[in-house]
Amino acid sequence: MKNYITLLIFLMTVISVSGQNIDDSFSYKKMQKDLSLFKEIRARANSGLYKYRSKKQIDSIYKWAENEIKTAATHRDFYNIICILTDYEGSLHNDTSLPKKAQEKLEKENYGYFPLPIKWIQGKWIINYANKEIPLGSEITAINDIPISKIIKNLYKYYTTDGLNITGKRTGIRKHFSKYYRLHYGQVNTFNIVYKDKNTALSKTISIEGISYNSYYKRFTNRHSKPYDNLYYLDLDTSQKYHYKDLDTQTGLLTINTFSMGNETTEEHKAYKEFLDSVFTRIKMTGIENLIIDVRQNSGGSDPNDVITYSYVAARNFQESRQAWITFNKIPLIRHLDINVPKTLRPFGVGRFNRHFQQRFPVEKNGNFYLSEESSEMKKRMPNKNAFKGTIYLLVSPEVASAGSLFAAMVASNANSIVIGEETMGGYYGHNGHTSLSYVLPKSGIITDFSIDNIEQDVSQRENQLDKRGIIPDYIVPQNFKDFIKNVDTQMRFTLDLIQENQTNH
Repeated sequence: MKNYITLLIFLMTVISVSGQNIDDSFSYKKMQKDLSLFKEIRARANSGLYKYRSKKQIDSIYKWAENEIKTAATHRDFYNIICILTDYEGSLHNDTSLPKKAQEKLEKENYGYFPLPIKWIQGKWIINYANKEIPLGSEITAINDIPISKIIKNLYKYYTTDGLNITGKRTGIRKHFSKYYRLHYGQVNTFNIVYKDKNTALSKTISIEGISYNSYYKRFTNRHSKPYDNLYYLDLDTSQKYHYKDLDTQTGLLTINTFSMGNETTEEHKAYKEFLDSVFTRIKMTGIENLIIDVRQNSGGSDPNDVITYSYVAARNFQESRQAWITFNKIPLIRHLDINVPKTLRPFGVGRFNRHFQQRFPVEKNGNFYLSEESSEMKKRMPNKNAFKGTIYLLVSPEVASAGSLFAAMVASNANSIVIGEETMGGYYGHNGHTSLSYVLPKSGIITDFSIDNIEQDVSQRENQLDKRGIIPDYIVPQNFKDFIKNVDTQMRFTLDLIQENQTNH
């Protein structure tokens, strides 16, 4: 759900180099070769390498990795090191994947997985599944003598977010906690769990047997919070992607759960444009003064759905990107690309893709190549004639990423916008996005994906906005515990109360 726009270089497939179990031994010599190649790939192809970290910091973490592999012994050890390097850069479009066969073996494992889904609520990790062993809503404080705070920190490396964001990592962990625990700590027969009962607040300890990979994900599918957060995990149909309704004569609610509606050539995109025009024509005619824009489930999608939507709430001329650049004009290290083309034939087919990059990024400055002023992303755009001029209440969450966060950042830049919710996963001032490259490390079979366009978004300075972070709301409103138990929308209730208060004071 994190991909923005992926350029398919030839026919992309997953290369399964290694069929070994992740806990099998893996030699230092092989780790050394793959680590050296991984470092070269990032330096030559990834424009985001120094976006959030200084060269000194990047050099330092690679020195750490070079020392770490000296004592690492297994494929899993090496995978975890590569995950730390990937995450440290700070891009939600960075991904590190196990070889296909290794992932398939995980999925067949019939023991060793933490049995209960958990969720972050008001600073605590709580049980998110009705079961006989630990009451729903109980707070987990330790597992196998390790504090939950330490466990969670160790698992952050598996779910990448923009910059220094943490809230988005909690989103990833709530679904994949059991898998991530297994990747970091190995398979575990018995989990000794310390928890606080939600009714008594007394600490209790219980031992629970581990379960299979598939059993955990079945339990996650039946989690308690499913009625509240299920949209984020669905393959949405058109009726779920976007909709609008009047809440009263002065307030409207526009919900946009994705920007995956195709591009200018598709009928789905054309239908979305017609929807927007119809909605904002109606809003203008009926005199709606308050517009709630709910993008809390929006993890991205395709151009130009984000900027076309923004044109209906913009109060200024704008462009999608102020600038964007990459680090090459010829795809580097093509023999290591994760593509289904023999290495000997790749130089003969890569030419047209290099020409594409050279046309798209024609201007060289200090060794980097900048996006053409003629590109769609750099196009100067005007507000739509029916653009909304009242007060915008923008609802955001840690699930907001990629094109979703780009749109939300632009809306947050408006003087007439009030932002409510939790910090987004996607960056406010910029991100790495658009075009994706995928490489495979030959000795381990680990696959590394990243977006190569370093993008500066067309947003304003905001007083409360932190650098290297997601969009910081004007009102930080997480779901509270009571509402979690009842699956009630804390943020929407807060927003409606705020609108009423503002109308009363107006």
